[in-house]
Amino acid sequence: MFVIKVTMMAGRTAEQKAELIPRLSKAAARHLDWPMGDARVIIYEVSKDDWGIAGRSVTERERDLGER
Repeated sequence: MFVIKVTMMAGRTAEQKAELIPRLSKAAARHLDWPMGDARVIIYEVSKDDWGIAGRSVTERERDLGER
């Protein structure tokens, strides 16, 4: 078994994530020469409030860009 962990900012649709899971599984299984049935994918979604860039949350950065 192998586990692929994906951390991304929240906002993708269920359909986008559903398409991502088999693509990642197939690519990793092919690369590792391991059965795809042993692949596990975990997607962690982080809110814009909890994702920081250069000392500020993405929410703050987007708000400040909107004020200019």
